[in-house]
Amino acid sequence: AKLCRRQDINEGAAQPRRAAVFNPYTEFKEFSRRQIKDMERMFRLYDSGRDGYIDLMELKLMMEKLGAPQTHLGLKNMIKEVDEDFDGKLSFREFLLIFHKAAAGELEEDSGLLTLAKLSEIDVSIEGVKGAKNFFEAKAQALSSASKFEAEIRAEQDERKREEEERKHRRAAFRELKSAFTQ
Repeated sequence: AKLCRRQDINEGAAQPRRAAVFNPYTEFKEFSRRQIKDMERMFRLYDSGRDGYIDLMELKLMMEKLGAPQTHLGLKNMIKEVDEDFDGKLSFREFLLIFHKAAAGELEEDSGLLTLAKLSEIDVSIEGVKGAKNFFEAKAQALSSASKFEAEIRAEQDERKREEEERKHRRAAFRELKSAFTQ
């Protein structure tokens, strides 16, 4: 039954079922939380319709802004390469799939998607392993990906606390200045 269903999906006779909930952090474990948030920010920037999808015209605008304009046919082929639900537009999951396939080397050299991935590539000098001395530290972090997410969440929480403390300090300084003028 599963093979028949898969064959129907491949032939276009049936639609693939998607899980109701998409969690990019569990599905794309090769990306850090910061990288996924950056990609989500970029996705939202180019999703001018605010419908949760990047359609053909929004993709055209994105490629033009990134400095690699594509033909109409090229844009359609780019969407077709990662469009899993055959709706003719890119969801956030399919957008992340572009970067996943680029990292795995599954995109063709002349593909516009490879160009997109390279133009919006994450800075490896910041995120990647730097030299042999960091090799074992990187290996240990890769083995404990759950603790990596916990550390990133903790760092984000610490940053929010620090910003709140700065805000309180600025308010206190403002009140002090205000009291000098009201006397």
